[in-house]
Amino acid sequence: MNKIIASCGLICTECPAFLAHKNNDEKLRIKTAKQWSKEFKADIKPENINCVGCLEKDGILFHHCLECKIRACCLEKNIPNCAHCDDYGCELITEFFDCVQEAEKVLDKIYGK
Repeated sequence: MNKIIASCGLICTECPAFLAHKNNDEKLRIKTAKQWSKEFKADIKPENINCVGCLEKDGILFHHCLECKIRACCLEKNIPNCAHCDDYGCELITEFFDCVQEAEKVLDKIYGK
């Protein structure tokens, strides 16, 4: 399976929501819902742990993908991820990198840093 790189640099194909949906894995849905509920202080149900990858415009997406400002920006600019943006390194993505350094490494590699 080819890697799907999200707008923000996360790797969709390694995300539990993507994998649970792809493999119809109820145990992974339950585990992930519990973990994410605690981690993000939210009430996330196992039935919400489904996603086809944030680059998709249609189809099943994890609810955060639908409200993600980074994804919305990339869709508006018609680019696959921030590394393809003329404004790469903007405040929106650098704030995200403060929380998720792995995503920065992925996008920097694409960008050519």
